[in-house]
Amino acid sequence: MLILPHRLGAALVLFIALMLPACQSRSSDAQPAPAASTAAITSGGQERTYDIYQPARLNRPAPLVIMMHGGGGNAGNAARMSGFNALAEREGFVAVYPDGTGRTRLLTWNAGHCCAYAMEDGVDDVAFLSDLIDDLVARGTADERRVYLTGMSNGAMMTFRAGRELSGKVAAIAPVVGAMFGDELPATSPVAALIITGAQDANVPSAGGYGDLPRWRDTPSDAPYAPAGATFDYWASVNQCASRAVTASNAVLQQHEGERCAAPVTWVHLKENGHAWPGGEKGSRRGDAPVDTYNASEEIWAFFENQRLVR
Repeated sequence: MLILPHRLGAALVLFIALMLPACQSRSSDAQPAPAASTAAITSGGQERTYDIYQPARLNRPAPLVIMMHGGGGNAGNAARMSGFNALAEREGFVAVYPDGTGRTRLLTWNAGHCCAYAMEDGVDDVAFLSDLIDDLVARGTADERRVYLTGMSNGAMMTFRAGRELSGKVAAIAPVVGAMFGDELPATSPVAALIITGAQDANVPSAGGYGDLPRWRDTPSDAPYAPAGATFDYWASVNQCASRAVTASNAVLQQHEGERCAAPVTWVHLKENGHAWPGGEKGSRRGDAPVDTYNASEEIWAFFENQRLVR
C-alpha cells in the first residue's frame, strides 16, 4: 500500500485510482491463503480492530509479527499483499494486521509527519500498538521477548515511529519502502532493524525529499523525507554499531553488526524495486510491480527469528 496525501480532496480521487492495491493473486492455480480472524481492543477510549492469524498447533506464547498496511489500506489487504499468514503457518508465529483510522475504509497511521486523517486528528497509534502488544502478551498469545513490527509505506513510517517509542517492547523492525523525517529523538533501547528500500521508488524516494505523490507543504506537521542513508545511520547510532558494506547482485546491502553492536542493522536497497512490497502482491494496474528477485516477507522473517528483546 501507499501513502495518502495529508488533506483529502481531488488529489485523493487521483491517488485511489492510481495507487490502491487490487491485491490480485499471482497465478490462477495459487492455493487459497489461510484466513485470519478479526478482533478488537479498546485503546484511548476507542475500539480499534485488527486481523490475527494464529496457527492451530501453537499452544504456548509465540513470536508475534505485526504488519501495518500502507495509507489507504486495511488489515485484509496487508495480509494479502505480504502473504504472512502462510508463512506464519509454516514457521510457527502469530501474524497480526492492525487497522489504522480514517473517515472511510481508506485508513492511515499517525507516523508524526504523515499521514492524512490519523496525523491531522492526532491519533495515538503508538498507544494503540502498545496496548495491542500488552493484550496479546497477557492472553498468552505472544512471547514478550519476540515482538516484531513491519509495514509498507505509511505503515513503514509507523514501524519506524513505534520501533523508537516502544523500544522497550519491540525486538526488531522491518520497514519496507518507508521513511523517517530527520527530527526523531533516539530510541532509548537497541532495536534490530532491517530497512528495505527501492531505487526506483518515486513516491518515497530513498534520496529523501517529497516524492511524486501530492502533498501539502504549508501544514505545520509536514516535512520532507530523510534520506534512507541517514535513517540507516540513525539506527546504527542507537544500536552502537560499527559499519561494513557488501554489494549483492540485485541490491546494495549495508550491515552494521559485530561485537560492539547491541542489535544488528541492515539496509537492503533494491536496484529494480519501486514503491511495492518485494516478492509480494502487485498493487493497482498503474502501481509499481514488485520485483520477484527478493522476497521481503521471507527475508523479514529470517531476520526476525534470530532477534530477541534487548533490555
